[in-house]
Parts: sequence; structure tokens; C-alpha cells
Amino acid sequence: MHAGRPAAKSTPADPGMKFGKPDAGFRARLYTIIFEAETRAGRLFDLSLIVAILLSITVVVLDSVQAVSANYGDVLGMLEWFFTLLFTLEYLARLYCVRRPLRYATSFFGVIDFLSVLPTYLALMMPGAHVLLDVRILRLLRIFRILKLTSYVEEYGMLNRALIASRRKILIFLSVVMMVVLLLGTVMYVVEGPGNGYTSIPTSVYWAITAITTVGFGDIVPKTDIGRAISSLMMLLGWGILAVPTGIISSELTAQHGRLRATTRTCHECLSEGHEYSAKFCKDCGAPLPPLESTAAR
Repeated sequence: MHAGRPAAKSTPADPGMKFGKPDAGFRARLYTIIFEAETRAGRLFDLSLIVAILLSITVVVLDSVQAVSANYGDVLGMLEWFFTLLFTLEYLARLYCVRRPLRYATSFFGVIDFLSVLPTYLALMMPGAHVLLDVRILRLLRIFRILKLTSYVEEYGMLNRALIASRRKILIFLSVVMMVVLLLGTVMYVVEGPGNGYTSIPTSVYWAITAITTVGFGDIVPKTDIGRAISSLMMLLGWGILAVPTGIISSELTAQHGRLRATTRTCHECLSEGHEYSAKFCKDCGAPLPPLESTAAR
């Protein structure tokens, strides 16, 4: 820490506060590139990682096609190892440049980063024909790489915050829907009975779920007039029910857009983070803030 400078402050959403940002030196510069998306180097790093993630997912998808794998299996294997080593270096760099690496390793994105490289190494350590099926299952875990995109695109974070803020409303909505399908499913079990395919209450409840979501359960259909009336009511009710969670999340997303977003810009005087996009002065020490583009020159 430089003499005379107070400790850096961060907003609760800042990785600098959660994982610990180094004060100076190579680790601090590496941290700026990896975690601070508002710098020129940070944007280039994020863009490169997005391209690498999409390409690696393409390799996984192509490798699952038997005709493609038979003709280009060696090339796909080399590309898989290239991306695995690339993501391994990225994961190690993230652990190296934070002051609390264990906290990052056990965080959501830390676990995703680890899972994105683990299957390739496990497959290497599990040779033998008798475990080929297990290796195939492990290879499917590579699709977790697509979740790494959420750490580089701001809109993913906005959607995540909207879902978290709406969780109580969504849980209440789902509980009401479950009560409706349990009640009507039980009624259909009594009205239709095992003779018409409603052999148990769980089967009737499953039918009720498919009816209220307008998916349909082709193997079981009501035969009585009362059963058809209940079924029609449930399908009409489903049209209204499907719109409820969309409205809840949409309203929360609108509220998220209305809130000012903080950036990862760092004040050169007190090292404070979390300044708003429109801020011209540090919120802690009052020093002038560098423009967003010039933060890459640190």
C-alpha cells in the first residue's frame, strides 16, 4: 500500500472487495486486465475469452456428431486440448491475481471455471475401454463452459439480479400453481378414474401440469363431459398463468435498467472502485477520475 493512501473501497458487487485486489505490482496489473472490464485491455480480454468459449463449445458439439468425429477426430482432439490449456491458464491467472484465491475458487464462477477444464484431465487419467462410457459422460460436462459467458456479458448479470430480486414472487406464484394442479389433478382422478387412464393421483397431477401448461398428455385424455369441462378450464387458465412470471421478471428488469450501474474503474489517488459511468470525481476522496478509455493506461 502506498504511504498516505487509505485502503481501497469497493461496492459489494465488486470482485475487488469479494476476492481482494492487490495494491500494486504485476498482480494488480493482471487483476485490472482480468476483472476490470471498463479498461481497454479488460475489454479485449473479455472479447477474446468469449470467442474462445464459443469456439470450444463448437468443438464439443461437433465432436458429438459421429460422422464429423470419425473424419476429424484428431483435429478436434487437438483443439480440445488447446482450449483446455487456455482455460487452465486463465483459471490459474485468476487465482494468482486475487488476494483470496480460495474464496474465488469456491465462488460460482470459480466452480464453473474449474468444471470447464476438469473433464479433459479426468478423461486423461481414466484410460481403458471399460470406462469409455464414463469418459463420454465426463465430456458432456464441458458444456459448462457456456456458463462462463455470464461473467463477461453485463446483461447476464442484470438478468441474474432480476431473478434474485423476484425470487419470492416467483416462489409464491409456483406454490399457487402447484396447489391448483394438485387440486384439479385429484378431482380428475375422482371424476375419470383408473378406467380412463387416471390410475393414481400422481399420474393425474402430471396430466394436470401438462394441461395447464398447454403441452398436452397424449396418452391420457378425459372421456367424461365433466372431465372435458375441467380440462378446458385448465387449458384456458394456463394461458393466463404463463404470462405471470414473464411480467414479474420484466418489471424487475425495467427496474434494473433504471438503476445506475457501477463500473470497475479505480481512482488513481485512493484506489477506490465502483464509480458510476457518469462520475467525474471519486466518490471517496474527490479526486478527478480518468475517462473510461484512459483507464487502460494504468
